[in-house]
Amino acid sequence: MMTRALLCLVAATTLALQAGAARAQSAAESWPNRAITWVVPFGAGGVTDLVSRKIAELLRTRLGQPVVVENRPGAGGTIGTEFVARAQPDGYTVLYASGGPMTIQPNLGLTKLNYDPLKSYVHVRGVSSSNQVLVATAAAPYSTLAEFVAYAKANPGKVNFGSPGPGTAQHLAGEMLQAAAGIKLTHVPYKSGSSQMTDMMSGILDVSFDYLTVLRPLIDTGKVKVLGTTGAARLAALPDAPTVLEAGYPDAVNAGSTWVSVPAGTDPRIVSRLSEAMAAVLADPGIVADLTANGQVSIADKGPAEMEPFIVEETARNKRVIESAGIGAQ
Repeated sequence: MMTRALLCLVAATTLALQAGAARAQSAAESWPNRAITWVVPFGAGGVTDLVSRKIAELLRTRLGQPVVVENRPGAGGTIGTEFVARAQPDGYTVLYASGGPMTIQPNLGLTKLNYDPLKSYVHVRGVSSSNQVLVATAAAPYSTLAEFVAYAKANPGKVNFGSPGPGTAQHLAGEMLQAAAGIKLTHVPYKSGSSQMTDMMSGILDVSFDYLTVLRPLIDTGKVKVLGTTGAARLAALPDAPTVLEAGYPDAVNAGSTWVSVPAGTDPRIVSRLSEAMAAVLADPGIVADLTANGQVSIADKGPAEMEPFIVEETARNKRVIESAGIGAQ
């Protein structure tokens, strides 16, 4: 038989658990009732930051609480990404997630990551997918993707391409095209995209892969010329630019993606409400227009159930490229 003291302890524990559950339910039902921190794992003013700020502002209107953008750049986006993994799972710290730290960095083996892309988060809603654009110097002796591949085959190793660093999405795009087209390019890594583009304009670099938002000013002023894009379908913002798929290189199709995540353990009711709010925000005509103008395609149809298999597939694809090209700790 249980002693009186033990019975009292069991009763007290039960009451404490019930009280805790009631508080958790109340917190979930009243969410949000204070400011939300919107973490961007890259610096202010970049592509990811600019788009995410517009989304955050509309989310503020939708949820009726401030959504405060906090930039936490560094280590290829892993610092800000890790910060959210370690935050309280209460719905008040949200990550504007990116494929780089989630699906590329885990395959590089450069440093030990203190987060797991699948176990450390609940992935709430997809935002966008961005194909990259292949551009050449204005004076390059090729003006189409087919001409470029022919030239590279005739001059193996003599054509260089730039990226913001080893293992970046831009680097992987170059490696994928090399493998798919059977060409050999020389990779030139940079510490920043700005110095990369400076060398593009001066003719030090032959070609580069990057996102349309970065390249648009150079394209519009004729400082670089577009050879093609890495998509399966043409970009609405560059309707005359052929895709690698059209050129016959389906294995070179790739895109960088963004989505919204919260720490693992966040109450499903909070996840559901945030997911619904994000779906409504991403349907806003202004956001749709911004994404299209920046060469991005909405993936807002991917909710919590669709995001995990999407990330698994992206991670596996990037792993194949990284292992095939021998990219890693270098």
